[in-house]
Amino acid sequence: MISGGFSTTPFRVIPRRVPPSPEPTSLAGVVERIIFLNEENHYTIAEFRPDGGPDGAKAEPVTIVGALPGVECGETLHLSGEWTRHSQHGAQFKIASFRSELPASVYGIRKYLGSGLVPGIGRVYANKIVDAFGTDTFRVLSEESGRLRDVAGIGKKRATAIKQAWDGKRTERELYIFLQTYGVSPSQCVKLVKQYGAQAKSVLTTEPYRVAREIEGIGFKTADKIAINLGFANDAPPRLEAGILFALECLQEEGHTAFGEERLRDYSAELLDTSSALVTARIEALVASRQLVRHFPAAQGDPLPGSGLVQLPPNDRYERKIAEVVSRLLKVSSGLPPIRIDAALEWAETKAGFQFHELQQLAVRNALGNKVSILTGGPGTGKTSTLRSLVNILKAKGVRVHLAAPTGRAAQRLAETTGGYASTIHRLLKYDPGAGFTANESHPLATDFLIVDEVSMLDTRLASALFQAVPSRAHLLLVGDTDQLPSVGAGNVLQDLIAASRAPVTRLSVIFRQKGQSGIVTTAHSINSGDASLPPVAPSVAEVQGSADLTFIMADSAEDCVRKVIELCTDFIPRAYDRCDPVGDVQVMAPMHKGFAGVANLNLQLQAALNPRGRGIRTLSGEFRAGDKVIQLRNNYDKNLFNGDIGAVTATDPEAGTIEADFDGERHTFTRGETGDLALAYAISIHKSQGSEYPVVIVPLLKAHFMMLQRNLLYTAITRGRRKVFIVGEPAAYAMAVRNGESKLRVTHLREKLAAEQQR
Repeated sequence: MISGGFSTTPFRVIPRRVPPSPEPTSLAGVVERIIFLNEENHYTIAEFRPDGGPDGAKAEPVTIVGALPGVECGETLHLSGEWTRHSQHGAQFKIASFRSELPASVYGIRKYLGSGLVPGIGRVYANKIVDAFGTDTFRVLSEESGRLRDVAGIGKKRATAIKQAWDGKRTERELYIFLQTYGVSPSQCVKLVKQYGAQAKSVLTTEPYRVAREIEGIGFKTADKIAINLGFANDAPPRLEAGILFALECLQEEGHTAFGEERLRDYSAELLDTSSALVTARIEALVASRQLVRHFPAAQGDPLPGSGLVQLPPNDRYERKIAEVVSRLLKVSSGLPPIRIDAALEWAETKAGFQFHELQQLAVRNALGNKVSILTGGPGTGKTSTLRSLVNILKAKGVRVHLAAPTGRAAQRLAETTGGYASTIHRLLKYDPGAGFTANESHPLATDFLIVDEVSMLDTRLASALFQAVPSRAHLLLVGDTDQLPSVGAGNVLQDLIAASRAPVTRLSVIFRQKGQSGIVTTAHSINSGDASLPPVAPSVAEVQGSADLTFIMADSAEDCVRKVIELCTDFIPRAYDRCDPVGDVQVMAPMHKGFAGVANLNLQLQAALNPRGRGIRTLSGEFRAGDKVIQLRNNYDKNLFNGDIGAVTATDPEAGTIEADFDGERHTFTRGETGDLALAYAISIHKSQGSEYPVVIVPLLKAHFMMLQRNLLYTAITRGRRKVFIVGEPAAYAMAVRNGESKLRVTHLREKLAAEQQR
């Protein structure tokens, strides 16, 4: 069997006309050769010979692709799926499901055993065994393995090893067959066997909903489908309880850390297609078993049924820790040396060369005079100069200052603007894959003053870890823009702290950047005020005025929009702006992933336009070539890479199936199983852009994006641009976004916890 990356030796693909019918197709035949196998997920490319036609003619081999766990050369497969056509490799049969049979012919048995699946049986011994037993070979291996010693060269030790290996392979095979019988997809089979081994069948038949909790990628819906196929009742308590927890997880993905009990009951009953009374009883059971936490309003006397908020225990714990730390910091005296604030401000103004606005002075006073304080304001309102002056004062007094932000780019920008050293929050807290954050409540940071930027991006979980690491005598300054998109993760930390905390809040509101003339800044503030007037408009790319830092380019369709985005990247920007790299300096940001003007298609189109040459590595998420711009999709603590980090592919190795990429000067190698953590980043979602700034930003904006069009999304997008912003799209879409000022309300319990801590 061949495993690993694509071989550099071209493999034969037999051209076939793709059947015109879009309906699923079936194929039956024999696996001739395995061309590629990903050991992590069993994604396979194989040469497959379909059964002959009615006239007995031998069919030509075809290429099949998909997850084929446990399949070996020589097996007979019954496939269902559909024909597709690959741009380079031609017609391929994409597998949706399959059923396998052990080969029955001597030829098939010889090929099957000779593929190397059983340790101790190579091609030579496979031929000897099949020569000795013929079509009875598999029965001999299963029932009369002692007869193997009749074969020349096989002694007792080798015969025993072959028997053990054969039995293990047979057990694994039977398990795959059982799992697929109950609606488990091939890729899910791989995950179940990897997690539970030989116990997978037992776990699935007795605790099907357990797999939803314990295996990433197998959620409640999949577990529910399996359970129902196994005969579990629709109103079985395990199903209802798993469904309620799944409902809260769905709500958590929408940003909620808590939810009203009555609304959760109705939401879950609809989701599970059952009665509210049955759901109510299971909520009570989950609260009793501490799988849910219930809170009643503080002023309420006798609680009414369904009147409380419920939370998953981790969210309750995260919020409780945030509230406890804020209370602890406010109760303990400051560890800063004596600072005469008026004199310090006068010194900082002299150093800066201009007089601060009274709101900037207030921000510095609040930060120096209070253990916990908050600084907020939009672009161009002086946050940067305020922070720089504060850092200068603290450094001059010998204070240990730490600066942090949620993303690498935000931390880099914070360091550049303040002159101090800044890091990501994960690096600051020294994450260890085995032990978690090593800076914590027991081992706090060695700092006197912690400044955290882009706090609007902080979800409840990360905020809890960060707050716990703050020493009791240290100051904490939280900086953020409340008008930006909320965190991708659950919670509304910055808004909740502003609404409920005793910490003073300074709101900077006067525009300073470019003496108030920046189109990016003034448009951002116009958007926040609900003004849907368009910025300077250009009917075409050729008519863009180079002097404006924000331009709206008209597009009358998704196709026209994508064409103009590509024209900007490949022609206008390189020609109009000196030393502007159309890959490194330009970021396309779309509201949605799907659609012709969505992130996925934009990446394909931009890759073809900006990096068309060279063969890369094909993966499940696309093809990567040297020079491609890529984004990290999940936190990888071993590599010190985090969700949203952007880098560039420096090299690919098709033979080994690896990709090398540079992230902020650090090179990392991604193995075959890790390439799913990467995606092309010529275009990214606006949500992924939070905390970053780019020299040039391009925003496709169409009415087709209506599901995502809202004021804070558009505001976040244009405030990511440092020098130039181009909005390409339809004026009606711009107006829809500006007028939709109602962000979805996030339900949390943090404000109540903060209030309760303040009363202690």
